[in-house]
Amino acid sequence: MSMPAAEKVIAVDDDAKNGRGDELDDLPVDDGTKHQISVDPWYQVGFVLTTGVNSAYVLGYSGSVMVPLGWVGGTVGLLLAAAVSMYANALLGRLHLLGGKRHIRYRDLAGHIYGRKMYGLTWALQYVNLFMINTGFIILAGQALKALYLLIKDDGAMKLPYCIAVSGFVCALFAFGIPYLSALRIWLGFSTVFSLIFIVAASVLSLRDGVRSPPRDYSIPGDGPDRVFTTIGASASLVFAYNTGMLPEIQATIRPPVVKNIEKALWFQFTIGVVPIYAVVFIGYWAYGNETSSYLLNSVNGPVWVKAVANLSAFLQTVIALHIFASPMYEYLDTRFGSSEGGPFAFHNVMFRVGVRGGYLTVNTLVAAMLPFLGDFMSLTGALSTFPLTFVLANHMYLVANRHRLSSLQKSWHWLNVIGFTVLAITAAVAALRLIAKDSKTYHIFADV
Repeated sequence: MSMPAAEKVIAVDDDAKNGRGDELDDLPVDDGTKHQISVDPWYQVGFVLTTGVNSAYVLGYSGSVMVPLGWVGGTVGLLLAAAVSMYANALLGRLHLLGGKRHIRYRDLAGHIYGRKMYGLTWALQYVNLFMINTGFIILAGQALKALYLLIKDDGAMKLPYCIAVSGFVCALFAFGIPYLSALRIWLGFSTVFSLIFIVAASVLSLRDGVRSPPRDYSIPGDGPDRVFTTIGASASLVFAYNTGMLPEIQATIRPPVVKNIEKALWFQFTIGVVPIYAVVFIGYWAYGNETSSYLLNSVNGPVWVKAVANLSAFLQTVIALHIFASPMYEYLDTRFGSSEGGPFAFHNVMFRVGVRGGYLTVNTLVAAMLPFLGDFMSLTGALSTFPLTFVLANHMYLVANRHRLSSLQKSWHWLNVIGFTVLAITAAVAALRLIAKDSKTYHIFADV
């Protein structure tokens, strides 16, 4: 695929740059795909975004965000990260039609603006981002499965690595049957129900425990370097909470007008969609203070059947949410190596998905079982890929594409974002690697944490 240089970007059609070309239904696509595009209403895309935000990862934010930051830092951080994330994603959504064509992949957009080398680098960053998110989802599913087993039979026979292996297998079965992102449809409804079940259960049981418990300790644990590094790591988890790192791929599925519709979906995500997160995060931290578990359902007390249903819901929702974040890799593999003959459920296409997607998820599962440190994964993922993809690149691409039209103040603002988030990404990566190294000394590989 030919990649124009940055200078050619400035010559794009003004209507497309400003979003007015968004009214056209027949804009050419930057590159071919074997997945469906331009078929989903904005509210379905809004549910896709909200499903990613309200995944079982929310059960870890009380421990990974609030504990190291405290009430003030955690609350301000969550609100500020939401505002900055909404802004950065809106910028990215407005670049979808740059040059009078639809850029249905993040790497296509970066390649159009910067050229071939940045196309490859963006693809690598996104691959790392999605691989680590998927690995984290399998860890989460394994934790939910182990918690469910312990409620039924507490004999220690079902170790976390075994639960992770079962989770990876179930995720693979789901991936074989859902050919592309748009095919989720009814499954997004199930995902929403599952999310509400475990979020409501965790919130109610935490609230019940908090009312009955003595005063909690909300002081930030650790001192000196440990506190500094955990605080930096928590900032990476903040941005990880709201961002997918694959907005162009999600926007590719939306019906025209694609810019207006993605903005509707983003407003849905960052208003109604964040309410469940805030509820479970704040109630969980209030109930247990700095003793909050990295998986909130391990902290709660209550009827066994309620906790069992909540853990089962977390497990099932994780299977669906993982498919969203794995879809860019599936799209690449299907488009590059899959067959164009027959429908998505033709025997040879199903067997292709079994081999290719099964192999991809096997690697994910192996890494998840070897290093099941969920909080560290969230921090490292936010540092290495969510910061660069969502904040650094989004601001710089918007700056390059519109540099002759922006005022000096606007340029300064975008450069401030680029430089500031680059520094944050580097420091957060160092902090996350330090945490992983520390935990690796405490726990052996394939640990039953």
